[in-house]
Amino acid sequence: MAPTQGLGMREVQLGQHTVRSHGREVARTHMHDWLILLLLVVIVIVMYAVIHPFDRFVGKDMMADLKYPLKENTVPFWAVPVYSLLLPSLVFLFIYYRRRDVYDLHHGILGLFFAVFITAVITDAIKNAVGRPRPDFFWRCFPDGKDVYDSLGNVRCHGQASVIKEGHKSFPSGHTSGAFAGLGFLSLYLSGKIKVFDRRGHVWKLCIVILPILLACLIGISRVDDYWHHWQDVFAGGVIGLAIATFCYLQFFPPPYSDDGWGPYAYFRMLEERSAQQTNGVNALNVQVMEAQVLQQRNEQNNQSYTSSEEHDSGLNDLEIGRRKYTSPDRMLPLLLNMSKR
Repeated sequence: MAPTQGLGMREVQLGQHTVRSHGREVARTHMHDWLILLLLVVIVIVMYAVIHPFDRFVGKDMMADLKYPLKENTVPFWAVPVYSLLLPSLVFLFIYYRRRDVYDLHHGILGLFFAVFITAVITDAIKNAVGRPRPDFFWRCFPDGKDVYDSLGNVRCHGQASVIKEGHKSFPSGHTSGAFAGLGFLSLYLSGKIKVFDRRGHVWKLCIVILPILLACLIGISRVDDYWHHWQDVFAGGVIGLAIATFCYLQFFPPPYSDDGWGPYAYFRMLEERSAQQTNGVNALNVQVMEAQVLQQRNEQNNQSYTSSEEHDSGLNDLEIGRRKYTSPDRMLPLLLNMSKR
């Protein structure tokens, strides 16, 4: 069978595995993964709200690069889960509406959430460990513009505590890492679905795949333009997010350039198991048929042996009857008298 024919046969079965028919079974199989994901969410909340970042030394001579104005976010904080989680999930739901494949929907959402929250854990851990001041740290520390330093030359901030705490979380950029984690995962997902690397040279497919990456780049640039991050913070956040997205995607899906890149591993594994079960069922049926044939042959041989035995016994009986017939006393006496007359 040609590879394209095999691919078509597997795609024909896409509408047979819906949320209603197989959703509970798939979710039960990955119950522990969802529990681990819930634990990651708790860790992210604790690291963001409870743990204080490293209070790095900030001297007066360092303030030259930290006096950028304190501005509002072009991309607010609440928008992070929208573009990193909600937007890709809507795409997954649209694909599910077209294909009715619960394996693709479940593993797409699970992989996406793992990519985003693993990235968030790594990003927040590095933020708290490094404690790099943001470009607008001066105005966070001294909102009235009057800088004060201790005897060692370190800043003595008199601004709002929460604002100062947030000012020590510059490296790496959380907005950027979250954007590249969610939108990078979406880009990989679309690459497999529309078969970008099918060697047919359709550039429009490549443009569709680049759109999520472009949006992630613009989000990262906005963080520099708003003076919330240095360019190094944005670059590191993008690398972290895209790397984690790739690892998580390959955990659930084949590489986009693969012939099987359009579906998750679980879907193909399910088809293999079903094929093996059907093969075993056919083999078992063949064995039963062969056993029945052997049993029938044995019965026929036994019947033939029984018939031959009956015929043999019947012949012996006839011979014995004949012997008795010609050697009985009433037959022997006339024979003896005839012989005496002679």
